[in-house]
Amino acid sequence: MSLLLETIKCKDGKLFNLPFHQARFDQARRNYYGLKDTIHLEEILKIPNKCKNGLFRCRVIYAGKIEKIEFLPHQYRPVDSLRLVKDSSVNYDFKYTDRRLLEELFAQRGDCDDILIVKNGCVTDSFTANVVFFDGLRWWTPDTPLLPGTQRARLLHEKKIFECRITLENLPKYSKVGLINALQDLNEMPVVSAERIITF
Repeated sequence: MSLLLETIKCKDGKLFNLPFHQARFDQARRNYYGLKDTIHLEEILKIPNKCKNGLFRCRVIYAGKIEKIEFLPHQYRPVDSLRLVKDSSVNYDFKYTDRRLLEELFAQRGDCDDILIVKNGCVTDSFTANVVFFDGLRWWTPDTPLLPGTQRARLLHEKKIFECRITLENLPKYSKVGLINALQDLNEMPVVSAERIITF
């Protein structure tokens, strides 16, 4: 059984989106392990002094209990092109430490920087991020993500992005795509022009 993971943004001594990480953490422990007790992340996450300046990934690795907490320096990875890859059998319902299935898909990117995974004709996620598409007025996120992320949940809650079905057929209506995850919101995400999405 794979260990699970929460990746939390830590910038200049502050942890971001903790309520949304807590909700997913609780749900995963309940659904995956059948546990109903609560481990309060806010109480157990202590930022080391050496990590109180700059940008870090706080990684909480857990099963029934927390196995490891680590803080790793983070740099944003530039993404300027995306390749569509198909896999209608891929599942990633929880944030696992074992990402071999996604890594196999990422290996199909060729000379592109990242991938857009298409499952049953619907756009899902990239390799490490949920995706948002711009139609000229609003940012839209697929209602078919492999893993609904915490940044995605927050942006939906705040009505900064909206959810809809995004398929191969209606993909041309969008002018650009952004990649959001725990470390990058709408202001920090890489944005790729629709012309830089490479088809099969």
